[in-house]
Amino acid sequence: MTTATLPETSPHRIVTRDQWLKERIALLEQEKQLTRQRDALAEKVRNLPWVKVDKHYTFDSPAGKASLADLFGANSQLVIYHFMFDPTWSQGCKSCSFIADHYNPLVIHLAHRDISLVTVSKAPIDKLEAFRTRMGWTFPWVSAANTDFSRDYGVSFTDQELAGNDAIYNFNKKPYPIRELPGLSVFAKDATGAVYHTYSTFGRGLEEFLTAYRYIDLTPKGRDESQGGGMGWLRHHDRYDGTPFVHPWMENPGITGPLQK
Repeated sequence: MTTATLPETSPHRIVTRDQWLKERIALLEQEKQLTRQRDALAEKVRNLPWVKVDKHYTFDSPAGKASLADLFGANSQLVIYHFMFDPTWSQGCKSCSFIADHYNPLVIHLAHRDISLVTVSKAPIDKLEAFRTRMGWTFPWVSAANTDFSRDYGVSFTDQELAGNDAIYNFNKKPYPIRELPGLSVFAKDATGAVYHTYSTFGRGLEEFLTAYRYIDLTPKGRDESQGGGMGWLRHHDRYDGTPFVHPWMENPGITGPLQK
């Protein structure tokens, strides 16, 4: 095994402990300011208006059919992670898997704050269950294969939409040319059983849920991703040992984007 080292070129500043402490205390004030800004932004998220969900959606779960209201279980709040898993793929997206590794153990804690967390993908339920078993996850996962839910909430696109100029991802951008993209949506259910959409986030907004990056960002090398094409280093957590790894959207022609004529 090769031992990793810091680069020999461009050495970092070396100072006394007292000088380091002075600069660290100055940085602490900026960190506190960011924390206060984060708290204020979270309050604005909670204060967004709600949209009533009048459309009926039926998901496939391991226990059978389930409605959107059913996904709440006994709770009044629902967080849905839109996991990239096209019906033609053999496995789920590595980046979505990275996020799922983070939230898998949180389901029990969220339940004690009146929150259900459910994962939704377009792949059929048998594929989802097989991949979940392989990855060792226990969170609830349902299939939206037979419903418009993923398309309506901005994460699924047809080849025709990707080929055109009208498709929108993350509210104001043309989608990256893959049929399935990631996102997170929040819903609330009132005492009458009515369901409301309260929030969604996409793209880099999902980094908020990647605690690993919070640790990585604190280290001297930081993300160190410029040479590897962003998250090129990332693998499914059971593929770092040299086991063959694939990007599922590259397995078959036409999955990365529309087939070329």
